[in-house]
Amino acid sequence: MKPRIYDFHTHTFYSDGILSPMELIRQAHRRAYAAIGITDHIAAGGLERRIEELIADCDIASAHWDIIAIPGVELTHVPPAAIHQLAARAKSAGAKIVTVHGETPYEGVAPGTNHSAVTCPDVDILAHPGLIDPEDVTIAAENGTYLEISGRKDHSLANGRVVMLAREKGAMLLVNSDAHIPQDLFNLSNVKSVALAAGLSGMETEKVLFDNPLSFLKRIGYDMK
Repeated sequence: MKPRIYDFHTHTFYSDGILSPMELIRQAHRRAYAAIGITDHIAAGGLERRIEELIADCDIASAHWDIIAIPGVELTHVPPAAIHQLAARAKSAGAKIVTVHGETPYEGVAPGTNHSAVTCPDVDILAHPGLIDPEDVTIAAENGTYLEISGRKDHSLANGRVVMLAREKGAMLLVNSDAHIPQDLFNLSNVKSVALAAGLSGMETEKVLFDNPLSFLKRIGYDMK
């Protein structure tokens, strides 16, 4: 069986991407994706409506194409104290993936966002966590929060630090594209390049690209057998 791509952080025109959810899923399907998570930027307003609309597209795409299309959100620039409440609302509304926009050095969000995310049981992925505190990486490892190695320009600046600390503390990693346009989506060559450039060894790259996504899918309710 040929290797396939797993990517749990992408954007549509529901936030700052350019494609509809169905168009994005189709583009991923054409690129041999096994699974794609659609995680548009959102806060409190319209949260439930957005998730309901996304579920409809993900369900019909998954039913007819050989791809798992997963509805999610990326809580972005919200007050850290509100992350627990909003993540719980998103999960209650049917979001399978709750991502939090981490404290990337390129686009600073409120200090304390990383800590609030890794301590929240409803947060699945801390995206591009930047200069994350080592103690928060330990918490992520204990709570099973996945840390992102980002394929997005500028957000990827701290990938090496994230890999170093995750290796030291035993935290789980995923490589995600943070795609906003079709050209941002991965192929098998460039997703491996992102992982290796972040400092992963060849064996670690295989684990992060192919084993960790299966564990993640199981965590969010998709048992890949």
